[in-house]
Amino acid sequence: MKFSSYWFLFFAVVALVGALLLLPVFNPILIITIGLALIGGSAFGAWFASRRRPAAGLFSREDFHDTLADLEVPQIFALGKLFEATLGGMREGLLVVDRDLRVVASNPAAYQLFKHSAATLQSLRLTELTRNTAVYSAFAEALQGKEVSGVQVEAHAPDRKVFDLRVVPLNSGDQRVVQGAIGVFFDVTKLERLEHVRQEFLSNVSHELRTPLTAILAFIETLEEGDIQESDRRRFLSIIRRNANRMHDLIDDILELSAIEAGNIQVKPEEIQLRHIVNDVITSLDGSASTHHVSLENKVGSDVRVSADPRRLEQMLTNLVDNAIKFNREGGRVTVRHENGTRDRIFVEDNGEGIPDQHLERLFERFYRVDRARSRELGGTGLGLAIVKHLARAHGGEVAVESRLGEGSRFTIELPRRPHNS
Repeated sequence: MKFSSYWFLFFAVVALVGALLLLPVFNPILIITIGLALIGGSAFGAWFASRRRPAAGLFSREDFHDTLADLEVPQIFALGKLFEATLGGMREGLLVVDRDLRVVASNPAAYQLFKHSAATLQSLRLTELTRNTAVYSAFAEALQGKEVSGVQVEAHAPDRKVFDLRVVPLNSGDQRVVQGAIGVFFDVTKLERLEHVRQEFLSNVSHELRTPLTAILAFIETLEEGDIQESDRRRFLSIIRRNANRMHDLIDDILELSAIEAGNIQVKPEEIQLRHIVNDVITSLDGSASTHHVSLENKVGSDVRVSADPRRLEQMLTNLVDNAIKFNREGGRVTVRHENGTRDRIFVEDNGEGIPDQHLERLFERFYRVDRARSRELGGTGLGLAIVKHLARAHGGEVAVESRLGEGSRFTIELPRRPHNS
């Protein structure tokens, strides 16, 4: 009797795919268990087909040994590779322990999680592998026949990572005796980080809106009391208007940033003269510059052309120049210039007080401010630089900052070059 390797592999693959399709939710534990059982069963199915015996025929011990003897080394090697690839391709860490809480199986993701090699990880007791009491308790409960899920596990070396651990018992054939437990570590670091960003964003928005709203309500109550001099009334109304405008600007910036991040704003690059855009920005901010006694200078050559969305580039430059004016020193200067290179580089430079190094890395985060009190006093929303960053990336470019205390700062917008700039 010659056992066909093709039939064997065919039945094995069909069995494993069938196991996957029958599962409503992806579960590596069940897949491995069902897969092993069905592949073994498919071997007998393939053997039965090759023998073409009647349905009523029974397998004898001799037939079984004949079947095993007919298995060729390449077939066994292929099956081993199949399971090795399945476990090795899992992003989730897999750990199997016996009744003594000793590791009997694992995968590469688990090696990385516990900082062990395959050789050293095997046969270690769980207490030797980790001192995390949550991990130990989860596996101990599974050995009592309970399924455990939702256990948060943190790893701090070299970077902090968070895992959601699920552990289920491995029962014997009669389903009454627990022989071990299998645990899967799902990496939820990114999800936790996104949740933190969401909560921080909501907290910042609430705080930014509460400040002007409190001022508005306070002055409205004062006005409602009556018996106020005309000069005070006008001053109160001016403060109310200023805070209402601040809330309006904040909401506009939130909506704008949300639309950019969601990809709902289309950037349409075209060939434009950069000097004209810079002139428009300087003209629109000339009043603010005069108020702060800051001079503006356009050093962009008249022949410089870049590929960018005109409206979005003007928006980016307006935010950067406006910041350079507000946070400059009295009698300071703001300069805009351009350099060619592998990319078009647009610089917005000032000779103000500069920014401390510890703030530079976070400067483009939403609501991040170097000087919160001064920023609110000047009417900033804390979202301008975040908008610049996202618009630059929407162009396929980037934005960066360099600064020295006492000397000033330089913001750089990098844009991809097009053939016309070659």
